[in-house]
Amino acid sequence: MKILLTNDDGIQAIGLRALFRVLVDAGHDVTCVAPISEMSAVGHAVTMSLPLKTKIFRENGFRGTGVTGTPADCVKLALGSLMRDDPPQLVVSGINAGANCGVDILYSGTVSAATEGSFMGLPSLAVSYDNFRPESLDGPARYVVGFIDRQPWGKLPPRCVLNLNFPDMPVEQTKGLKICRLTRAAYDDWYDKRVDPRGNEYYWLDGVIPPEKLSRDSDRYLVSQGYITVTPLKFDLTDVETMALLSEE
Repeated sequence: MKILLTNDDGIQAIGLRALFRVLVDAGHDVTCVAPISEMSAVGHAVTMSLPLKTKIFRENGFRGTGVTGTPADCVKLALGSLMRDDPPQLVVSGINAGANCGVDILYSGTVSAATEGSFMGLPSLAVSYDNFRPESLDGPARYVVGFIDRQPWGKLPPRCVLNLNFPDMPVEQTKGLKICRLTRAAYDDWYDKRVDPRGNEYYWLDGVIPPEKLSRDSDRYLVSQGYITVTPLKFDLTDVETMALLSEE
């Protein structure tokens, strides 16, 4: 299968490099186009007022194109220009350092890159791991290869993204795969107020989703319990129920 590989942690991130290695070893034709620098939590931002520059990375069997833009930029550039004459069959984004469950998908550059692929007519997969500093992602990467081979990509509805999340443990110790919905619980956020060496105040965002707010059938809860989760996403945000309450007069 011809695959476009991207992420939001940057083209040198261990999750992307692990996926590249195992996908190529499995016989897939992989083209990597990813941000040169980390672009976590940029959402679906696209660059409008600056040019996008590219740089080829070749090292230790890896080859990819780094882009001075967002994850969504990378997918748009790849599908609209770099791979226009030989498009991929699947877009894979990840493996992200940090899970993308529930409301995370609105902030996530990883999920947004996959979403951009789906908007452009391709089946897409976002992959994340529930640890911000993983030492190795080879196990989850190998699992992804098998996961890709098992999915009925041609039967999925248009503009569908599969959102795959791994718990922070070896794959062989997980409780297996659960198909589930997104959690509806929101973060309780706060800002830590700090002072820099020159005496200037600054603020650092932090927050958690309180465990007691999690439904037991949702992705965030199941990942915390040791399950690998997959949630099919669609991006029609219309609130159909509320339409009936509104008046056009």
